[in-house]
Amino acid sequence: MARRRLAATSLAAVAALVALAACSNGGTTPTGSGGDTATPVKGGTLNMLGAGDVDYMDPNISYYSVGYLNLRMWSRQLFTYPAEPGGKNTSPVADLATDIPTTANGGLSADGKTYTIKIRPGAKWGTSPARQVTAADVVRGVKRTANPVQPFGGIPDFANLIDGYQAFAAGFAKAPKTVAGIQDYIDKTALPGVVAKDDTTVVFHLTQPATYFVDMLTLPAFSPAPVESLKYLPASTELGNHFPSDGPYKVDSWVPTKSINYSRNPAWDAATDPVRKAYVDKIVVNETVTQDSIQQQLQTGTPTADMEFDVAPPPSQLPALQAKKDPNLTIGDTASSNPYVVYNTASPNNNKALANPKVRQAISYAINRDHVLQVLGGKTLNPPLTHVLPDVITGSKQIDPYPYDPEKAKQLLTEAGFPHLTLKFLYRNATEGSSKGFQTIQQDLSKAGITVTGVPSPNADFYVKYLQVPTVAQRGVWDLSLAGWGADWYGNAALSFFNPLFSGEPSFPPVGSNFGLYNDPETNDLIQQAIAAPTTDAAAELWAKADARVMDQAAFYPLTNNKQANYHAAQVHNAVYVPSMQNYDPTNVWIDKAKQGG
Repeated sequence: MARRRLAATSLAAVAALVALAACSNGGTTPTGSGGDTATPVKGGTLNMLGAGDVDYMDPNISYYSVGYLNLRMWSRQLFTYPAEPGGKNTSPVADLATDIPTTANGGLSADGKTYTIKIRPGAKWGTSPARQVTAADVVRGVKRTANPVQPFGGIPDFANLIDGYQAFAAGFAKAPKTVAGIQDYIDKTALPGVVAKDDTTVVFHLTQPATYFVDMLTLPAFSPAPVESLKYLPASTELGNHFPSDGPYKVDSWVPTKSINYSRNPAWDAATDPVRKAYVDKIVVNETVTQDSIQQQLQTGTPTADMEFDVAPPPSQLPALQAKKDPNLTIGDTASSNPYVVYNTASPNNNKALANPKVRQAISYAINRDHVLQVLGGKTLNPPLTHVLPDVITGSKQIDPYPYDPEKAKQLLTEAGFPHLTLKFLYRNATEGSSKGFQTIQQDLSKAGITVTGVPSPNADFYVKYLQVPTVAQRGVWDLSLAGWGADWYGNAALSFFNPLFSGEPSFPPVGSNFGLYNDPETNDLIQQAIAAPTTDAAAELWAKADARVMDQAAFYPLTNNKQANYHAAQVHNAVYVPSMQNYDPTNVWIDKAKQGG
């Protein structure tokens, strides 16, 4: 939420270090623009500007906040987070489902392990002819998450929760990586935990109660998938240009890293969609613009510049925007660790030095968090985070095990037998925050005798060609990197941090987001204990212990539970920040009649 993780869904920070998974605002209201009391105007083209791309144009695979932003326009989920200010945008509402399942309405069994969900009549695919979204489509979508070509990166969230999913996924991993092989496995292999009771009723069977399950079902991974989705390889460009829409818009064309064009989906009926108003007629995304140019165009009224896509305002410009109280700037809270420093524990470089926890501890002491946060826009926008869980997540407990101490770092490196290290730092060179973050850490580590060289990456390649490919880490292409993570859901969501990021081999990419390939038996055991805890209080204590263990082993170096900055042009109205997308909801904004640029 995610790309979460994102993600996660997960995702643009103030520094435009976008988290993979979705991020939360902890139920608070962002400052700046929000709901609009003026009378909406329909029509026009919403022009969005970006410097990168989605991860995948595939609802069941995307795990990146920019991917979620894209999917908002043309893919619907059983439940989702609405574009409503005042904290309501972190509480799930029914989307394709008719209502939230409870024991009172018969949607939730007495033992808390069976969810029965009805699909909203009239919700249709934009096929020819248009047809109703069915329970079989939901089953097919969940099955697609385990495909052998590009599985969903957040599978550890639910692999052991949905009855039979582990066995289903294990079998799918052995299926041919072809269109025919994938379709054959999906059509002929049952998934006991997700069953179509009839055309419009889907039943989920869980292995244990999970009070957060409805929140989990907001993940686009659980989106329904029509039979047409099986005609192409998962996550492929071909599929991205042919996946039928059940939302208000359809994808007319997607040229990766260049552009995305959307227009109205004639099969969509506003009466069946309580979440998306779809005021504009078209949405055009230009993915070839620089971060500075985007900000300049949005501020100066360029006709083809309305909203950001995958970047945020440059950190260096935020103080001035805040000082003049620019009404087009929004600062929203998140439930994120974004960015954080990834340690590649599998790197062969320096005689496998990063496999040694003492070396990773030394690097943690050598990083000056204050220096990094300053180049990301300062502590007001980037409150320090010194451990795994942000404070709004159940189980968060304040600890700060690595205060800045370069002399301590030198001592530990000497004790570990690695007094001199040369490390490769992977970073996104298209955004100010990522570039300056790398440079700042490079300077700090030099004071502890550590040499750092840069490995620049385009935004579009950063996750899909580097971090999500374990062999790249194992080859030593990079040793350190900056990534971001946010909660896939809110409140009781520690699971969505630990299972995808720190649970050993089951969380290794591509089915997880443990980019540094961290694997510690004690951490793994604590995670399993927390998941099985009988009460929320008991789980909170165990999550806190897992947090302390991850930090003791220096699995990563957290920096901030950042606040999210977004900016829009003056002609854009009803720009409501939705944490799960880390942006305004494009399906609910409208544009001044006089400035509906083409």
